[in-house]
Amino acid sequence: MSAQTPITQDVLTIPRKLPEGPVNLVGLTRPAMAEALRAVGTPEKQIKMRVNQIWQWVYHWGVRDFDLMTNLAKEFRTKLSENFVISLPEIVSKQVSSDGTRKYLVRIAGGHEVEVVYIPEEDRGTLCISSQVGCTLTCSFCHTGTQKLVRNLTAGEIVGQIMLARDDLGEWPEQGAPKNETRLLSNIVLMGMGEPLYNFDNVRDGMKIAMDPEGISLSRRRITLSTSGVVPEIAKTAQEIGCLLAVSFHATTDEVRDRLVPINKRWNIETLLGALRDYPKVSNSERITFEYVMLKGVNDSDEDAHRLVELIQGIPAKINLIPFNEWPGAPYQRSSGNRIHAFADIIYKAGYASPIRTPRGEDIMAACGQLKSATERARKSRAQIAAETGQG
Repeated sequence: MSAQTPITQDVLTIPRKLPEGPVNLVGLTRPAMAEALRAVGTPEKQIKMRVNQIWQWVYHWGVRDFDLMTNLAKEFRTKLSENFVISLPEIVSKQVSSDGTRKYLVRIAGGHEVEVVYIPEEDRGTLCISSQVGCTLTCSFCHTGTQKLVRNLTAGEIVGQIMLARDDLGEWPEQGAPKNETRLLSNIVLMGMGEPLYNFDNVRDGMKIAMDPEGISLSRRRITLSTSGVVPEIAKTAQEIGCLLAVSFHATTDEVRDRLVPINKRWNIETLLGALRDYPKVSNSERITFEYVMLKGVNDSDEDAHRLVELIQGIPAKINLIPFNEWPGAPYQRSSGNRIHAFADIIYKAGYASPIRTPRGEDIMAACGQLKSATERARKSRAQIAAETGQG
């Protein structure tokens, strides 16, 4: 990768042509849903109650049919069905890894596709969701980063990924059944395709819906947003979302990070760490997670480990060490097991948790840095994409 590599790809983000017809209620915040109901003539004194009722049906019970919302008057249900839909992205295909990991290829409006990954573990079930079709960044070790950005996902498409995974897991509560607190889908990570902080408003709205206690009801401590370091949005994330934060760090010098994570040319390590020092205090989060992919002969020396410890001093942190997940044409190799363990040991002895992530779903290309949807892998032309989004 040359020194002239752009910080972000010089691509056009094609504006999405909004579908005509009924408004999709999925993805509307409570105030937006109230406004939508007001616009179709719902009496003002009923709006708050109606929002609460619809919200519970959609996000707690997982109901998609207005006729099943039995505590709403028949006349009101008819009005809803004439003006609104409850619509999710479509699962095109599902692959299940030998380790139980599920990878969904999901189609959104405009015919574009993103990938969503569910990772079951003994004490949790984590869903890795996408925030963009493609990615604005050009991180050289990441397969997703080789796919150009097409567009941002809407809040409905973001929260819709959680809902369709709950569909597949059969996790919506059953009316009349005893309450079951066991959650198959207990955690969300915004680590799929895209840079979440380049789609801040939609990510924030989607996560506010996911955290709402009357619906999906995920604690903000069960949601982790992973960023490559979009510094101006980090403080906003603390104030407006308050979830846990993970940072794709991957290097201990600006020279190496410029190459691995080119956004570093805009906001270097010192600037990024300055923003991260304040995050736990503002968001009331326990600590920052530093994601560090282990690349043979690039960032995995003892010197790197000691530098990393020095850099993060004073930040409540844990360091996730990620064995590089190789993909066809990748310019790097995974560090050896011995090298990774030696690196982890230096960090651990300095007082930081340094878990080595066990690669999951490698056999179905669902591991970290491997996501790249089948549609875009076929290298669609700009004209084809424009035609699909109604811009052609």
